[in-house]
Amino acid sequence: MAGLIVGSILLYLCASLVKAMSRVSSKNQVTIPVGVLRAAGINAGDEVVIRVAGNGRIELERADDLVARFAGSLPDGIYPPGYLDELRDEWRR
Repeated sequence: MAGLIVGSILLYLCASLVKAMSRVSSKNQVTIPVGVLRAAGINAGDEVVIRVAGNGRIELERADDLVARFAGSLPDGIYPPGYLDELRDEWRR
């Protein structure tokens, strides 16, 4: 009986791994399984950043996570007072 349970668990794990696999198309496109996207908290319409993470590895990260990570990372006083306001005024012209 214990062997049957262990075998069932292994079969379930293998089936889960197979469902999480995809193939690169001739157009270099990959479909990411919805379960993987849900587990990562990525939804349809989210902007993502894609980067190489090593040989045969690619990372995908939601773009707003990058903003949260780097927001406030520059020390105070890096720009003289009013400098950023001047830049923003240039954008509006």
